[in-house]
Amino acid sequence: MKDNARVLALRQKNNNEIKVLVVAEDHRQRVAFSDTVRSCGFTLVGCVSWAQWQEKSELSNVDIDIWLIDSDYDDSVATATTASKSAAVLVGFSQAPYLNEAQQYAKWQRKLKRKLAKLLALPTLLDTAAHKSDDERSWQYVVFLGASMGGPSAVKEFLDNVPATLPVCILLAHHFNQTMIGTLPRILNRHNDWRCEVIASSQRLRAGQCLIAPIDKQIVCDSAGRVILLEQAWSGEYKPAIGQLLKNTSDVYGSDLINIIFSGMGNDGSQYLDMVQDNNSQLWAQDPSLSACPSQPQAIIDSGYCGFVGSPTDLAKKLTDYIGERAASHSR
Repeated sequence: MKDNARVLALRQKNNNEIKVLVVAEDHRQRVAFSDTVRSCGFTLVGCVSWAQWQEKSELSNVDIDIWLIDSDYDDSVATATTASKSAAVLVGFSQAPYLNEAQQYAKWQRKLKRKLAKLLALPTLLDTAAHKSDDERSWQYVVFLGASMGGPSAVKEFLDNVPATLPVCILLAHHFNQTMIGTLPRILNRHNDWRCEVIASSQRLRAGQCLIAPIDKQIVCDSAGRVILLEQAWSGEYKPAIGQLLKNTSDVYGSDLINIIFSGMGNDGSQYLDMVQDNNSQLWAQDPSLSACPSQPQAIIDSGYCGFVGSPTDLAKKLTDYIGERAASHSR
């Protein structure tokens, strides 16, 4: 904690004027810290490891009001926080639960908010919302689509034949370049009622939406139906990483997830299929003979875990029938 004058000045600011820097070595901790910062209404200026902070010269010129540090607090860290003339520094915090552990995660987040509220003498922080309950969500199923070369036409045909009134939210990961990804919503929105957009900020899943994973930043989903945008690039050769997202969504949504792999080159998406099977998530694929590039759906089929193969129109009908059958079985 810094001197009272700085804290008093901080309390005069609107929440969105308060700038926070997160420094943590663990990826999960960085996600949880940054998510909590945003839910408080603060401005997150960076979410990095200590090594990354030292490499990012632009951050050294930013006025930082609060440091959240889960890293070794050595002389170099102490020098940096002192030089920033921040109002508060919080060093160390308990390990955040996994995002799919909704109750434990919400409890962890409330604990961090209480700590911040006490440090800053801002009791109103405790009034900011964390999770909405599952009862408030408008969707019942998440449909994850993976596609690459030849994917836009296949995904468009699929969307044209899936009613946007179904209780599903669609999450699309498509290998594209940064210039072209912005054209996808316009292509996919035509002739159907799906609301397609590239994810540009953390948000909630909504029925009738098709959210497109960005190329330049990672996203993760949690069990409360949030898509959290991370301040870091995708790792590996493929961007966005279909396999990484497929594992994340399957771990979180389990049997409420339907994965469909469309036309594409390579085998991205086939890395974690045993885990997808263990989570009882559905796994379907476009017919390779009807794909502009068959290798990606063929890799899914060759795994032995694929439950349905068909054209984009067939896959749309299968999805509609599957959700109808699940609804009927639940009503019995």
